[in-house]
This record gives sequence, C-alpha cells and structure tokens, in this order.
Amino acid sequence: MKESGRKQGAPSPCAACKLLRRRCAQDCVFAPYFPADEPQKFANVHKVFGASNVSKMLQELPVHQRGDAVSSMVYEANARVRDPVYGCVGAISSLQQQIDVLQTQLALAQAEVVHLRVRQTAPFSNHGFGPTSPSNSTGSPSSSKLMASHHHHHHHHQPKPLYDMDMVMDQSHYEESMWTC
Repeated sequence: MKESGRKQGAPSPCAACKLLRRRCAQDCVFAPYFPADEPQKFANVHKVFGASNVSKMLQELPVHQRGDAVSSMVYEANARVRDPVYGCVGAISSLQQQIDVLQTQLALAQAEVVHLRVRQTAPFSNHGFGPTSPSNSTGSPSSSKLMASHHHHHHHHQPKPLYDMDMVMDQSHYEESMWTC
C-alpha cells in the first residue's frame, strides 16, 4: 500500500474512482456509496448507467436521498446484467406472479380456517340454543293454556286466556270510540 502513503495517509480511492482511474477527491460523490471493497457494485452501475449519469443524478439529489437512489441503481444494474432484455422488470413480474400465487393460497387457507371454526362451534351452538329455544317457544303458551283450562272450564270455545280477550275487547271499544268521534 505505497499509494496511500504517498497521499499523506489519505484513504484509498473509492471503487468508482479506482475503476475510472481518477483521483478520489475529498468530496467525491461516489465515495460514501461505493467503498473500495465492493468493486463489483460500481462496475455494474457504471456498465448500465454510465459514471457521468450516476454522478449527475447523485449531485441533483439531496444528500438524504442519495443512499436510496444508489440502492435502486445497484438493484436495477444487477438485474440488467443478469437479464439484459427485461432487467428488473423481469424480476418484478416474477415476484408479482409469486405474490398472486401466495395470495391465492392465503385466501384458500383463510377459507379453510373459517370452515373449521364453523364446524367446531356448530355442536356448541346447538347445545347453546337447544334447551333454551324450545322452552322459550313452547313454555309460556303451555303455561297460559294451563291457566286457561284451570279458570275457564266452561269456556271451551275460548282457547285464549281471559286477559288476552280483555285486551282485544278494549281495543275494539277503543276503535269504536274513535269512529264515533
């Protein structure tokens, strides 16, 4: 490492400047994103975008966005090297297909879960409603029938309890009085 000694202990040039065989300035736009120990990272970006375009793009962006921009360019460049025709579009569409397949599987799995839950709760719900609903539906009328048969042995033609009839009578009186007005 004689070179770094000659530069008064300056850091070795970044991967970009090394590849471009130029002096790596203190404020080199590539240095923060293309360290010397990752030469391939810049090589692909340079091959696909061209160093001057990358430099121009980075300089036009605010510093806090440059890292993301470099990540995108590296991803795009690597995809383009692997797939010169479709680049990252090929990768994205294959990922999209995977997502579609997985979403279908997920929907099927969720449907299965719902189905199992329904099957699990079905016996419980039968037990839950079983004893209560018959007593609710048949309990009170049968008791009122009993009352009716107790009180009105001679009113066999009147299946309803007396108080029901009274209500009906009251209603008809009420309606009559309304008509007379």
